[in-house]
Amino acid sequence: MAIKFTASLAVLAATLIALPAEADENLLGYVAGAETLPQGASDAYLTTTRRWDKGRGDYTAHDYSAEYEYGLTHRLTGGIELKGRSIDASGLVIDGYMPGAENYGIKASGVEAKLKYNFLSPAKDEFGLSTTFSLQQSWLDPHSGKDKDVTKFELGLQLQKLVLEDQLSLMLNAGLGGTYAKRAPLDAATQASADAAMQTLTGDPSANFEWPTEPEMEIEFKLGGGAAYRFAPNWYVGAEALYETEFETEVGQERWSVFAGPSIHYGGQKWWATLTWFEQLAGGKEQYINQADDDLHLIEKTKHELRFKLGYNF
Repeated sequence: MAIKFTASLAVLAATLIALPAEADENLLGYVAGAETLPQGASDAYLTTTRRWDKGRGDYTAHDYSAEYEYGLTHRLTGGIELKGRSIDASGLVIDGYMPGAENYGIKASGVEAKLKYNFLSPAKDEFGLSTTFSLQQSWLDPHSGKDKDVTKFELGLQLQKLVLEDQLSLMLNAGLGGTYAKRAPLDAATQASADAAMQTLTGDPSANFEWPTEPEMEIEFKLGGGAAYRFAPNWYVGAEALYETEFETEVGQERWSVFAGPSIHYGGQKWWATLTWFEQLAGGKEQYINQADDDLHLIEKTKHELRFKLGYNF
């Protein structure tokens, strides 16, 4: 499956390079604008996100996606996304989240369907306003890399304002998501190794590693904002920030985090690309045992992220 997925990404990337581009560029890496595609128009893009550093041990994960979008009407855009993941983690055991080392190359990890409806256009109206709805099914946990069946929906709102004769684009996003998830049980060897690690961490010879396999339900809220400034023909420099928090049925608020960072964007006649550096500035709630950075959330997040998008409109 991993080989087929990698080959599919390579074929799609090679195909996209030959395609011409129009509008609907992603000026930022995480915060989205309000525009939709014209009726009958299409776009496709590849995204890769590198997440690394949990404050202990070695942790690096890569998220990949290949997405196709189509303008169903002048206001409604539909899309389908194929997701993949790779992970290289060692030297860190987190009770209930990471049972130990994990290392594998790119694997297919999920699929997502999306709809985006535009109420107001930032280019034609006082400001732009759109809403999105997505439904996702995945089968690899983004933190541990272990098997985990996840069904998730997300409802989003995008605001966009063009100022300085359209040279500066201001964007604000809000999102509400719900997740239903169920983990696969650990094998006996992994459970025994995780138990031993917990006994060492706690100094308790009877301590056991918890790995709940009962279904979990979570609610997530996001709020993001950003700006992109065109400083030269086809070139934008930007900055964006994203606040995320999650509530779980058993524990209430489980985590929160704030990330922010700069972006650089190029939009040519035939293609566009965006590069974003994201740094965790603050975070809280659950922490792992003896976590040194007590002002960050490092169980489900990392300290650093780097995202690259390559897109084509046709």
